[in-house]
Amino acid sequence: MKRTPRTPPSGDPVQDAPEVGAPQHSAAGLPAIGHSMRMAHEQMGVRRTALTLLRVNQKDGFDCPGCAWPEPEKRHTAEFCENGAKAVAEEATLRRVTPAFFAEHPVASLAERSGYWLGQQGRLTEPMYLAEGAEHYTPVGWDEALGIVAEELRALDSPDEAVFYTSGRTSNEAAFLYQLMAREFGTNNLPDCSNMCHESSGSALTETIGVGKGSVLLEDLHQAELIIVAGQNPGTNHPRMLTALEKAKGNGAKIITVNPLPEAGMERFRNPQRPGGLAGSGTALTDLFLQIRLGGDQALFRLLNKLVLESEGGVDEKFVRTFTHGFEEFAEAARSGIGWEEALRATGLDRGDVERALRMVLASKRTVVCWAMGLTQHKHAVATIREVVNFLLLRGSIGRPGAGVCPVRGHSNVQGDRTMGIFERPSPEFLDALEREFDFAPPREHGLDTVRSIRALRDGQAKVFVAMGGNFVSASPDTAVTEDAMRRARLTVHVSTKLNRSHVVTGARALILPTLGRTERDRQAGGDQFVTVEDSMGMVHASRGRLQPAGPLLLSEPAIVSRLARRVLGARSRTEWEEFERDYSAIRARIAAVVPGFEDFERRVSRPGGFTLPHPARDGRRFPTSTGLAHFTAAPVEYPQVPPGRLLLQTLRSHDQYNTTIYGLDDRYRGITGGRRVVLVHPDDAAALGLADGDYADLTSEWRDGTERTAPGFRVVHYPTARGCAAAYYPETNVLVPLDATADGSNTPASKSVVIRLTRS
Repeated sequence: MKRTPRTPPSGDPVQDAPEVGAPQHSAAGLPAIGHSMRMAHEQMGVRRTALTLLRVNQKDGFDCPGCAWPEPEKRHTAEFCENGAKAVAEEATLRRVTPAFFAEHPVASLAERSGYWLGQQGRLTEPMYLAEGAEHYTPVGWDEALGIVAEELRALDSPDEAVFYTSGRTSNEAAFLYQLMAREFGTNNLPDCSNMCHESSGSALTETIGVGKGSVLLEDLHQAELIIVAGQNPGTNHPRMLTALEKAKGNGAKIITVNPLPEAGMERFRNPQRPGGLAGSGTALTDLFLQIRLGGDQALFRLLNKLVLESEGGVDEKFVRTFTHGFEEFAEAARSGIGWEEALRATGLDRGDVERALRMVLASKRTVVCWAMGLTQHKHAVATIREVVNFLLLRGSIGRPGAGVCPVRGHSNVQGDRTMGIFERPSPEFLDALEREFDFAPPREHGLDTVRSIRALRDGQAKVFVAMGGNFVSASPDTAVTEDAMRRARLTVHVSTKLNRSHVVTGARALILPTLGRTERDRQAGGDQFVTVEDSMGMVHASRGRLQPAGPLLLSEPAIVSRLARRVLGARSRTEWEEFERDYSAIRARIAAVVPGFEDFERRVSRPGGFTLPHPARDGRRFPTSTGLAHFTAAPVEYPQVPPGRLLLQTLRSHDQYNTTIYGLDDRYRGITGGRRVVLVHPDDAAALGLADGDYADLTSEWRDGTERTAPGFRVVHYPTARGCAAAYYPETNVLVPLDATADGSNTPASKSVVIRLTRS
């Protein structure tokens, strides 16, 4: 039964007056098919839907522009999930944003619209220019647009006054060219969306196992005896992962879910590709649910490690002796550190549940730990992930089939972009390879990550901002500070497929450069082209679009970068940019010469399904660390301290969104329909704060410097969260995340541990 909300105090009723029903306890099934098809038909029509969806994630098709979950060797005819269908529909939509649209809508008016409304207007079709002091974007030719960018870049006092941002959907080919252009220009200012999500994973894994990526393949999940899914909601964020978990369960695996919120997909999965998932009850996935308090994961894994050390036969002594470094220091810290009382206070768990988890751990010879932003976006995130590595090293569960670390990335090529050199702190070896191959001296000083880029723009130290995809303004923390920083730039440039808020929060001048999407045919002078991507498990494969481009004036991302590089670098560059635009195989040949693991790239990626990149830890228990061994670490245990009368907030996605792209206004698994300004609070916490279900409250974050930030008008929803914790959707609550609230060691925004108070609106 739905509960009717009270009248909101103000604002758009579509956004501010959602209806709330009971949360669901299973994911997918017939409703997922129905929602997928409805949204696809609305955006693409019946015929286009059939032609497009049947090519998603196929070996001769295109890679889904949504998440980075890998495809199995044997593909289903419909190898996509509900949210993948939504992502494809958003890109392959028949709706168009033309110059007439911009003539009708001043930028100031567009800035008052919601991100959902902006995204629903459709595909961008022509380059658009906002002149200094102008109220409207107007059409501009490609030559003139690229000339404006070149003019501003060449006028800078230093190349480090430019910022080159990258979104995770950029292909390997475009990303490689983009970083090459930036470094030939003279800067390592290459922030990307990894800085805001999985940077903590890369930092921790590089330090401990020598490779900043996961060590498992899809087959390892299928072979695992125990899978721990921590700080992750696969049912919404990576729905095809549920199929892998279902297969693991069929093979006898146990699953522990560690999360402050119960999530429908981890309770029960109704596989829409199986008769039992459509007509039956589906598969119960979670064997043990540990409803942890936000930020308590490090304490949980430290306690488990202490208990493993104390258990007879708990430690794989041969593995530890042969392949690891630092065990004694770690073991001393674990044995003498956190005890039961403090661990239970930090985690909010019952002793009996932790003891049950320990029995499951000790019974497993093959354990995989999967995680996402629930672990990476805390102040102590890097230490938490290092503790997860400690946990696996104790049991010898790295470099063994069916075992290992599994950070589950978001965007479909965010991992590939980093492999291609999109990183503000490149290794000397990578820069040496660039120098040998392209005969120039790349800059060696580290550049700006996302948070430091915002500070540089805010402080006038950066003056030109170029974004290859993404929605930087909405994705970044501390919304007011970020928007003010962007407005201080001399020029903001966005290579985009669709309209978003970053296009209406601009520098003195602004450009929107429309580009091809994954679904579209990419025809260059050298013929039809394909691009490549790397999934979350290090598999590299081709992506070939087939649809006619949304407009005749669209350029591909490699073409945009190649043309811009020629305009910016001129005769000082000896790189064959024209050939790169003409034939992408020329780009792949240079990638093969620079990036380890890509030798014989063209031939290997031409094989249906692509190839697997090497991973020393997985492939042979080789650890390219400073000692040549895997590293145990012994960081102090941390967890958030929350003052009385306050809650700890995590920002999260609804089921109708992917990152900052809002597909709709529902979150049906959580029982929310028709709106997004909701805050999920445990009934007992709400009662203690004097808030009834259906009340409206302002959310105010409190930061250590005394600064407060407020997001007004959120409907209070009584929800079975962990006590002391709350949850609300981003980007609406990014305003509450202080720019300086970041993870130690990775500088990732701490969006999962924001201290807030609730005040009745």
